[in-house]
Amino acid sequence: MRAPPPHPDAVGIILAAGRGRRMRSRRPKPLHCAAGKPLIRYPVELLNQCGVERVVVVTSPDNRNAIAGLLGDGVGYAVQAHPDGTADALACGLAALASLPPLVVVLAGDTPLVRAESVRKLLAEHAAAAGRRMSILSAADVFADDLGRIERAGVASAGRVGPVTAIVEAADRGHASPGPAEVNTGVYCFDGPWLAELITQVPRAPSGERYLTALAAMAVAAGDDIAAVPVALADEALGVNDRQQLAAVTTVLRDRINCHWMAAGVTILDTATTYIDAGVVIGADTVLLPNTMLAGHTVIGEECEIGPNSLIRDTAVGDRCRIVASVLEGARVQSDVSIGPYSHLRPDALIERGAHLGNYVEVKNSRVGAGTAAGHFCYLGDADIGQGVNIGAGAITCNYDGVDKHQTTIGDGAFIGSDTMLIAPVTVGHGAATGAGAVVTKDIPNAGRAVGVPARLLPPKEND
Repeated sequence: MRAPPPHPDAVGIILAAGRGRRMRSRRPKPLHCAAGKPLIRYPVELLNQCGVERVVVVTSPDNRNAIAGLLGDGVGYAVQAHPDGTADALACGLAALASLPPLVVVLAGDTPLVRAESVRKLLAEHAAAAGRRMSILSAADVFADDLGRIERAGVASAGRVGPVTAIVEAADRGHASPGPAEVNTGVYCFDGPWLAELITQVPRAPSGERYLTALAAMAVAAGDDIAAVPVALADEALGVNDRQQLAAVTTVLRDRINCHWMAAGVTILDTATTYIDAGVVIGADTVLLPNTMLAGHTVIGEECEIGPNSLIRDTAVGDRCRIVASVLEGARVQSDVSIGPYSHLRPDALIERGAHLGNYVEVKNSRVGAGTAAGHFCYLGDADIGQGVNIGAGAITCNYDGVDKHQTTIGDGAFIGSDTMLIAPVTVGHGAATGAGAVVTKDIPNAGRAVGVPARLLPPKEND
């Protein structure tokens, strides 16, 4: 997709200073995750996707450090010292700017379902209407009693709805009749100088807070041009105030993600039990079987078969791999590898091309060389295992002495007998072999053979 044109005269302000008390959490609400991504990342990335590169995030004193720790120096920050409503929060964001921009784009920090297509449309219509002061992204026919409603003057002509007259917040509607309505998504475009002049004049609502939504009625009273631009998908209006809403928006996001990857050539047998995080990348012609979760920054190659019952997190998987009922975390898997069922790759495991890990194999901080096979019931920790090695059932690298971890090295073409215990630090040479049940405490030379407890070297065969 071609990058959107930048908006050098625009600044994005993200309102993320809400206390989030309904989350019942020690974690700030903007740091809760939907589809594997913190909520606050969604509006930041959305603005960048729309060509708005200058972004200011308005935080509370309590969540400022946590948000800055996540987002880093790529955005600016403003602190709303006291919870006095969204108008005050926006004023704090404007005050943090070195200069006043012609265009200000405002988003909430807890509405991850807003799509870049919708914001691009809002920007385009705002720019096309010369002299427009305020454009509002709205959603029609939404059942949401906790969202502000767009009020219009009525039907104008030819079935077209009338102009916007106000935005009425849920807290100030009283006993308005329930039902579908056009609602405010919390996304706006403003003329910068106009906004700076009026934001400090916003009166207090009956609830006691100063809402930026009051700017709509203020603009209408002054004869200024404002408009609402409806989104294509009504669910874009849904935000997160509590855990139930977090689950609801996550369900929508996961459905969007699944549809995206199916359109890109990935087969998903059961979308209801397949969970793909927002940061995951999947190659074409890969098949995802039921009860599969791809989490974090996982990359899956082409023509793989993943699942059923697999969890892969922060792991890179090559092409044509088969991973059955296994857990992979922070690992690297090259192409043409088969894993599982019931294997576990822990952080810093590297499985090279064509290797095979069967059932109940655990690998941690180890390299398993190309073409090596460990078919059954093995633990391979802190090991460097060469190519073409056969590791028998029950083999273990004993890497921990109670104080420190130690390295095991196994050369190319070695044969590790069933139930071999390799007491690290230890080296098994190229082409060496151990007998079943051997407890190896000393290095084995190339082509050497060791058996017994503790293992002893056998003399070379006459034809060796």
